[in-house]
Amino acid sequence: MITTPNKRTIRNLSIKSLKANKLRNIFAAMAIALTTILFTSLLTIGINMNKSIQESSMRQVGGSAHGSFKYLTKDEFDHIKNHKLIKDIGYSVSVGFALNSELSTRPTEVRYATYKEAKFMFDLPTKGRMPQNENEIALDTIVLDKLGVPHEIGSNITLKYTINGKQATDKFILSGYWKGDSVTPSSMAWISEKFINAKIGDIDYKYVKNHIKETGNFTGLIFADVMFSNSFNVKNKLFKILKDNGYTEANIPVGVNWAYTSGQITSNLGKIAALIGAMLIIMLSGYLIIYNIFYISVVKDTKFYGVLKTIGTTSKQIRNIVKRQAIILSIVGVPIGLVIGYIMGSVLIPFVMKVVQVTYTEISFNPLIFIASSLFSLVTVLISCRKPQKIASKISPIEAVRYTDVQDNGKRKNKESTNGVKVYKMALYNVFRNKKKAIVVMISLSLSIILLNSVYTIVKGFDMEKYISFFMSSDFAMADAGYFNNFVGYRGQDTLKEKTVGKISSLKGVKSAGRVYFKECEHKLTDKSLKWLKAALESKGALNDKSGATENASKILKSKEMKLYFSGFDKSIWNKFEIYEGTFDSKKFATGNYVIIGRPNFDVTSGKESYYNIGENFKMTYYDGTEKTYKVMAIGDIPYNISIKRAEPNAVQIFIPSDEFKSHVKNPVIMTVLFDVEKKEISSVEKYIESYVKTKEPALSYKSRKFYKNEFAKTQSTYNVVGYSLSFVIALIGILNFANSMATSIISRRQEHAMLQSIGMTRRQLYKMILFEGLYYALFTMLIVVTFGMAVSYIIVNAIAGDIWFFSYHITLAPAVICLPFLIVISLVIPVICYKTTSKMSIVERLSEIQ
Repeated sequence: MITTPNKRTIRNLSIKSLKANKLRNIFAAMAIALTTILFTSLLTIGINMNKSIQESSMRQVGGSAHGSFKYLTKDEFDHIKNHKLIKDIGYSVSVGFALNSELSTRPTEVRYATYKEAKFMFDLPTKGRMPQNENEIALDTIVLDKLGVPHEIGSNITLKYTINGKQATDKFILSGYWKGDSVTPSSMAWISEKFINAKIGDIDYKYVKNHIKETGNFTGLIFADVMFSNSFNVKNKLFKILKDNGYTEANIPVGVNWAYTSGQITSNLGKIAALIGAMLIIMLSGYLIIYNIFYISVVKDTKFYGVLKTIGTTSKQIRNIVKRQAIILSIVGVPIGLVIGYIMGSVLIPFVMKVVQVTYTEISFNPLIFIASSLFSLVTVLISCRKPQKIASKISPIEAVRYTDVQDNGKRKNKESTNGVKVYKMALYNVFRNKKKAIVVMISLSLSIILLNSVYTIVKGFDMEKYISFFMSSDFAMADAGYFNNFVGYRGQDTLKEKTVGKISSLKGVKSAGRVYFKECEHKLTDKSLKWLKAALESKGALNDKSGATENASKILKSKEMKLYFSGFDKSIWNKFEIYEGTFDSKKFATGNYVIIGRPNFDVTSGKESYYNIGENFKMTYYDGTEKTYKVMAIGDIPYNISIKRAEPNAVQIFIPSDEFKSHVKNPVIMTVLFDVEKKEISSVEKYIESYVKTKEPALSYKSRKFYKNEFAKTQSTYNVVGYSLSFVIALIGILNFANSMATSIISRRQEHAMLQSIGMTRRQLYKMILFEGLYYALFTMLIVVTFGMAVSYIIVNAIAGDIWFFSYHITLAPAVICLPFLIVISLVIPVICYKTTSKMSIVERLSEIQ
């Protein structure tokens, strides 16, 4: 065979072959573009999601620095600030806390900070500047809004605050402000260095530091945030700095930014695995169509490659022809996919952030997105056309002459029929005459329906009642604003007064108001209870365990005391009790001689045991010294939404009737109150509560079923938008693959169709046969979906939504049923269109056509 190592000739052949396959080129370029769209949108979402999650984590922590040193005196700060491990440092000096009543729901610290420190803490003014003069201040927009101050530099602000354990009031001028972030635990009010020098220049720092626990005051002490060369072993680096300067953690507490810890990386492994899984699905979808396009093209051009072999073209050169065509088509398809994919990803990012419950969203232009997407797409294309290249390079001239679009495995059987050939049987034979092509097309079509089914299963598996009932046990709940804020929490704030409860209770339509009273106290355990606890620890081998909750249990053994979360419940909400052991008897409970006791919060028991057994005596010692012995009626709990919403390992909940609670606790504090309202009056009651909280009691807050219903709807819509968008693109790939397969199949069988018509097959019979071919594709696609596809769908659903607490998996075929009519229409229309566009020549012309 004559070798022709002519690169220009090969290039010309590739280009001319491209020009001769215009329909194939359109399909291939579209397939590459669609695959690139998926890669780009997913990488845009993934990279920006990762950045947003990290940024959100840092904002929750309160800064971007690797670590921090707390409660430093000036001498201590001067000793450590120049350590060789520290690459960058910022610091703030504490003054106190804002006391304005408008800020009761938003903790605000008053501090002086360096420029770097403000930047570390995401509290650097974006308008104006940091304070320089003694009467200047910088605040975020949340604080400004609560104070009713306009977002204008130079605005006057009157601030009440604590300083060195005393209260003070000063007037300031706004020098700068920035957008507040509700995810951060508190706001900062920056004052100037001149203010520090004037107000606390003569303070005794050592005294303040040595008496923090007693006074709760740390005015004048320094908080330093540091950055190292990397984020590895931050805690050890902090300890080394202390050790090198002669300090210990007992002298100077340290803090590690958990946004940089390995635990944060581990918690994101699921998201990383999901991203990799999605990339693999996209690669598979792209591979199926691109492979099929080039495979069909190679098979169709068998005679062309056979002729090339005859004139001396080598196998390597033929592979290069196919490969070059794929690269040229990629040059067209990839840029289109990059642009559309980036736009699509940017639109979907806010929805995805809601899914992963990240409040901070950042969309940035990252070149890595385009580089990685281009590479992934190119790799997919090259892998997809690898097999077609191999097939084309192995075609011999004799094979080319004998080629028909039939895979003959040597097992063909001759069949005799007295009834003639049935059109539907011919169609079935035609579909599977090239089994590999048929299976690839069916799988490609199936993927989109499987993904659609997965998204539908996830969305429909979300249980709204389960979601709402976790947050709400009534129509409305009211409490101190801190009760609904995880960063603040409820610490016994006496904000919700009886007069407020009375006003709302008197509204038209309010059926009941159930109060929950709360008191935190210590309880002396009996010898029997201590013996049970010791036995429980020993049975778990945890008696000498120094980690976590079991350590707290061991402390209880030593102190012989446990913390009580002591609650009184109004009768209207007794039905909220969740009883684990025993039986709740409302009549006995109403006597005030019985208690319901909760389980310990540490995992050393079987989960059904308690310090006290049912029927056992429980002696309660009140603050005034009085004692009362109760009977344990049951072991139980209350819903999270009406609990203290925090769980200390050594604390146990005790529940008694509210009348009994009020008769023994002086100045009983209402933690929260639940209102049930007639359905038709819910809107009017909510308007009143909203206005009341906003205008008369700003320290209070409320939640409603409607609020969580809307939150649930947002979650559902988020999954809908993201899931169905990706499903739509993959569906386009499947339809494109099917259209390409049918078109090329009909084109390659033009002579065959002409021959059938020449021996008596009518045009109607030919149409019927082609329509049956399309229907068979639809039928077998649905069979794949309802069998193999259901297993794949379960894996996808479980990976994405398996850990969502308000999700329940239910097998469903609804999407498949909905898709079936569309699939049938596509399966009927595309073959007819393909046939009509490729059979305009007469039978004689098609019979005499040379491929």
